[in-house]
Amino acid sequence: MAKSKGTTENSSRTLDILIAGAGYVGLATAVSICRAQPNLKVALVDAAPQDAWQRDGRASAIAAAACRMLKRLDCWHEIEPEAQPITEMIITDSRTADPVRPVFLTFGGEAQEGEPFAHMVMNRHLNGALRARAAECGIEIIEGVAVEGFFNTGGHVEARLSDGTACRARLLVAADGVRSRLRDMAGIKTVHWDYGQSGIVCTVAHERPHHGRAEEHFLPAGPFATLPLKGNRSSIVWTERTADAERLVRENDLVFEQELELRFGLKLGEIRVEGPRRAWPLGLTLARDFVKPRFALAGDAAHGIHPIAGQGLNLGFKDAAALAEVVVEAERLGEDIGALDVLQRYERWRRFDTLQMGATTDVLNRLFSNDIAPVRALRDFGLGLVERMPGLKRYFIQQAAGLAAGTPRLLRGEAI
Repeated sequence: MAKSKGTTENSSRTLDILIAGAGYVGLATAVSICRAQPNLKVALVDAAPQDAWQRDGRASAIAAAACRMLKRLDCWHEIEPEAQPITEMIITDSRTADPVRPVFLTFGGEAQEGEPFAHMVMNRHLNGALRARAAECGIEIIEGVAVEGFFNTGGHVEARLSDGTACRARLLVAADGVRSRLRDMAGIKTVHWDYGQSGIVCTVAHERPHHGRAEEHFLPAGPFATLPLKGNRSSIVWTERTADAERLVRENDLVFEQELELRFGLKLGEIRVEGPRRAWPLGLTLARDFVKPRFALAGDAAHGIHPIAGQGLNLGFKDAAALAEVVVEAERLGEDIGALDVLQRYERWRRFDTLQMGATTDVLNRLFSNDIAPVRALRDFGLGLVERMPGLKRYFIQQAAGLAAGTPRLLRGEAI
């Protein structure tokens, strides 16, 4: 059930778990816990205006492991009709003005036989399916309301909400984004640096079908990715130097589409931008701690990485699945779900994978976002080498699909 800001039918709520943030990470965490352990009372608060998620025009790449999790949560049957399988991924390395962009690396699109390694899904369809399951589980979603402050009493967390109500919970989860206010309130420091780049996101329509092919062009200013959507449409994730990105999103449609066409090319015919275009600054943010007593970070609140590998959403699903598994197993064993030793199991599980992915995307961005001739020669040689090694390509596909060792049960398609 969803309540808009100002709903105060109860001046205080008593819960087992309060989750700040009703994006895909917060929702997936709540639904995963409640479907496995229905006796736990979970609620979400979200600072975004009511129904803002329905106006989200962005799309995300959902890896095979995340699809398995969504099937286990009974969401995928709603999402699949709107999901576009990625059947092939190609990688090129060139300059914007190059007349020909040679393909250096090609990946087939299957994690297992008959299972695409990823799908492209509009965020509103993903969020809507998770909200439907949350409603079925009796999870309350309080919209337009933020956590203004909280304190740990030892036995529970007391949270003060912006609508004047209070929530008492055994565990508070911050899934409120890379600029998490709750992370700061908890006194958790971060490692952060800015790349001097911004990511431009938009959707384009084109004349000819894409046949499920995704492309990533490594250009001197940063990667330019075209990701297939349903119909003759593609999602664009376009990295530019921040000053250039800000200028481009301010330009009129004609100038913007001309610049876009230089990078997109004409292989799919004429292109037309649909909906708004936005740019956001890119950087690396890693929380020094993922947990405190009765407090846990999940999703972008714990880690914000460069989109070069398209793994931000999938890291968030891994957090949701791992935290749900730890909490549910602790509850079944009669342990305190908010105790530090319990939450540290989640932190140990997720820390290395997060650090590894953060370091990988950082190195890839630095390696490919330049036009230094010796570096270009070295990386092109490396791409060509991988292209000739089927076993290594298979390993990379499994990693991209989220099927590495130590994956939480939900991401393997198993119940908690």
